[in-house]
Amino acid sequence: MNTAIEHVRIHAYGDRSELKTELVALPPPGAGQVRIRHAAIGVNFVDVYHRTGLYPLPVLPATLGAEGAGIIEAVGPGVTDLVEGQRVAYAGAPVGSYAAARNLPAERAIPLPDAVSFEAAAGAMLRGITAHMLFSYVRPLRPGDSVLVHAAAGGLGLVLVQWAKALGARVIGTVGSLPKAELALSHGLNEAVLYREQDFVAAARAFGGGEGVHFAIDGIGGTTLRQTLEAVRPYGMAASIGQVAGEIDAINPADIGPYRSIAFARPGVFRFMSDIGRYREGAHATLQRLEQGMRVQIGQELPLAQAAEAHRLIESGQTTGSVLLRP
Repeated sequence: MNTAIEHVRIHAYGDRSELKTELVALPPPGAGQVRIRHAAIGVNFVDVYHRTGLYPLPVLPATLGAEGAGIIEAVGPGVTDLVEGQRVAYAGAPVGSYAAARNLPAERAIPLPDAVSFEAAAGAMLRGITAHMLFSYVRPLRPGDSVLVHAAAGGLGLVLVQWAKALGARVIGTVGSLPKAELALSHGLNEAVLYREQDFVAAARAFGGGEGVHFAIDGIGGTTLRQTLEAVRPYGMAASIGQVAGEIDAINPADIGPYRSIAFARPGVFRFMSDIGRYREGAHATLQRLEQGMRVQIGQELPLAQAAEAHRLIESGQTTGSVLLRP
């Protein structure tokens, strides 16, 4: 029997006005699926990319959202390793977490340890898998490496800072205000750069002993990315993981070498998670970090119906930490 469930969907790509709260019929979970009743839903900048069509979705109308946590309230045929009442979390495709409940492939539902709250899981799962991808696959970190993280007080930034520090790295990060600097420093950041007032390239070079950092992570894009390349030491790496500030211009090989001699990566976490083994590895690594004390700063919590306001907040750069929606 189908059940009417509150969803936030888009029928066309565009601005925040395209986000519509609707009742959508949800069938019983099919073979290999579970139904999750959400307790907390993570909001990520990739949701904005999906809303605008920068990263097109398979079909419209579509329910947005790439991260959530809740309780299994039904299991479909063939599911034997998950049970009703179990606490789980997930991230990635298929998108559709902006809903009170949803059906999900059972292999993507990750059981939550008792010590990990719904809020922490919904605020950290996608970001944690991103950190695992960056620091274990894109450029494995070694103790003593220096790392530059942009937007260090944001949801992803705080996770990257703590993850890199746990691996023995030293981290410098850019922030937009003194309160954001204090927040990032309280999560282990070694040095904060107020990018509106200070030259982050010069600061990162000095932080890296005069040559620059070993690894720079740029989710800003626009003109910032070209500056980020200048902050990396020879034979270091810059990774572009987003474009909050706008389109990314083409990178000419001359921009990264031979004089500069740096590596450049444009990794995508959704591509990383398309392999179920890598996805589950990253998810379990994230939960392990949370059990070991990684903190998830929840900046704002809003009702599901206020998803448009959540998008406004993250697009404006006003947020610190993670933004959650509550069904």
